[in-house]
Amino acid sequence: MNTRVPPRDKKGLRTGFTTGACSAAAAKAAVRCFVRQTRLDKIEIDLPNRQKVVFGVERCELHEDYTLCSVIKDAGDDPDCTHGAELVAEVRLLSAGGIELVGGSGVATVTKPGLGLEVGTSAINPIPRRNIIAMVDEELGGTPWNGARVTISVPDGEEMAKGTINARLGLVGGISILGTSGIVRPYSTAAFKASVVQGIDVAASFGHKVLVLTTGGKSEAYAMKLHPKLASDAFIQVGDFVGVALKHCVRRKISQIMIVGMMGKLSKMANGKMQTHVAGSKVNLELLAELAAEVGASPDLCNEICASTTARRVLELCSEAGIQGLTSAICSKVVEHTTRHTDEKLRIHVYLVDFGGTLLAQSPSAL
Repeated sequence: MNTRVPPRDKKGLRTGFTTGACSAAAAKAAVRCFVRQTRLDKIEIDLPNRQKVVFGVERCELHEDYTLCSVIKDAGDDPDCTHGAELVAEVRLLSAGGIELVGGSGVATVTKPGLGLEVGTSAINPIPRRNIIAMVDEELGGTPWNGARVTISVPDGEEMAKGTINARLGLVGGISILGTSGIVRPYSTAAFKASVVQGIDVAASFGHKVLVLTTGGKSEAYAMKLHPKLASDAFIQVGDFVGVALKHCVRRKISQIMIVGMMGKLSKMANGKMQTHVAGSKVNLELLAELAAEVGASPDLCNEICASTTARRVLELCSEAGIQGLTSAICSKVVEHTTRHTDEKLRIHVYLVDFGGTLLAQSPSAL
């Protein structure tokens, strides 16, 4: 069976599978392989959402006292750094009861509290852990074996983790085994949303009451220069999910939030968009024209703004025309909408920086 994954379509909507689902499939295949003393090229499992899915088996090795099977992760069209990863399950069956599940090479180890996982254990989240154990237990029924030791590993997992914020969260040495439903939906980026929540949990567990939310790595680097005295744990990359982050900050009783971003994302937030992915929201050029008019832009300039293609171009047009105050107006609107989004339970300060990190505006004007 051909288990190699097809290339992603950046504009596609093909669903895929989580690292947890692939691990469960590999583990179930490994148990069946040993019990039946036969090699497999596919395996059917129940996902956490109860959907039945057949996975191709990439590797299937029978040894005297253990078996090893693997599944190649297909993340569909989701921009997931673990697309194409090999999830490997090594299984040793035991006469004694109980299923022990551990992470091997390429699976992260938890080194900080606040993730819902015990420090020092493998980063295999609760739902995929239950799914893996259930699939192994299903195969043990009616056999002489009552238990198993299952080791999940991910070749190149440590390298893949460099494309995540795992290290910031205290997840060291590889990727996490994740997934609540077993399904990855394009641009739902469930794993990223989970990492945002986890980052806030870690920060809260260290007692931080002031957090900095940034829209990406570049804005985070600029934010760290703006606030050099804050611990690195206090900086959370929220990507497009500022709304998710703000709501969770309220739940964790964070008292103050600083949002640092660039023109594009902050323009969307100024329009009340708390999920800013391009597929889910667009820059409201009419709003930017209205704000520009309030700070002195001519009707002709406002027409140019409405005909622009990006928020960055709007900024350039205003700069060329000598119009001041648009960036401050955007920051004020972001404060207004984010404060309303959190039912006024957070003090929020917004900073707009340019693409070189220069601070263009902030609201309120001073802390």
